[in-house]
Amino acid sequence: MDKLKLQQEILKLKKEKNAVILGHYYQRHEIQEISDFVGDSLALAQKAQQTQADIIVFCGVHFMAETAKILNPQCKVLLPDMEASCSLAESCKAEDFAKFKAEHPDHMVISYVNCSAEIKALSDLICTSGNAEKMVRSLPKDQKIIFAPDKNLGGYINQQTGRNMLLWNGVCSVHDAMQAESVMQLKAEYPDAPVIAHPECNPALLKVADFVGSTKAMLTYIQQSSAQRFIVATETGILYEMKRENPDKEFITLRDNKHCACDDCAYMKLNTLDKLYRCLKDEQPEIIMTDELIEAAKRPIVRMLDLSRQLGIIK
Repeated sequence: MDKLKLQQEILKLKKEKNAVILGHYYQRHEIQEISDFVGDSLALAQKAQQTQADIIVFCGVHFMAETAKILNPQCKVLLPDMEASCSLAESCKAEDFAKFKAEHPDHMVISYVNCSAEIKALSDLICTSGNAEKMVRSLPKDQKIIFAPDKNLGGYINQQTGRNMLLWNGVCSVHDAMQAESVMQLKAEYPDAPVIAHPECNPALLKVADFVGSTKAMLTYIQQSSAQRFIVATETGILYEMKRENPDKEFITLRDNKHCACDDCAYMKLNTLDKLYRCLKDEQPEIIMTDELIEAAKRPIVRMLDLSRQLGIIK
């Protein structure tokens, strides 16, 4: 089937099955077009918690679908491609992290949402790139903290807050590979373009950025900025929403300098319209988790959502 026909069939199945499609900003454009809600990790977690659907089709990566299942154990949660993992989640195995945590028993564990359910179950609080700084600032200054699994995000939060959190040695392979040198070359070519970067990028790149923030924060920055073009240092899937919200503005990515797809997440792009259609039609593959794991992983996520509301991050 062609794109339009597939989209029509997916929407028909969605209505018949009382399903909701949640799509991350990094998904393929044709998936974002028919998602009921498109957002970043924090917004998607909130939407997953609020849904009344019988089936959640999560167009993102495995840990995101797990989060939806944790917040809605009564729902059937589907992921179009079960191989859609995450380099950050893969960098932090539960057995290794449990040993690391045991070596620092006086530390509170804050884990970035980009981790497995098993890591969430070992955590005291979950955060996203959009709320991490405020979460950390809300804690007593003498509270010792382990931050996992992203050392780049954790290092950035340390810098912003003056903390000295103990960092797990994990990175997002896409963001970490982006180079400050490439950004500076683009900046020389487009001196009027602010550099906007995701905090998962390496420290050298963040130093040359004009604005650092989550995907949602970047979208807000662009809308409020008088600049007419931007150098974007994050996964290219976000360009769909950036262009949709700002059709009169220009967006330059690192591939415009490097002539490669280095700023694409291969995991995110595993989900396709065809896989989404078959997933909804067959109601497979499904996220299956034990009740014990769901309960253990749910506590730090609910704590995040509750604290986000208290801090005015979400309503």
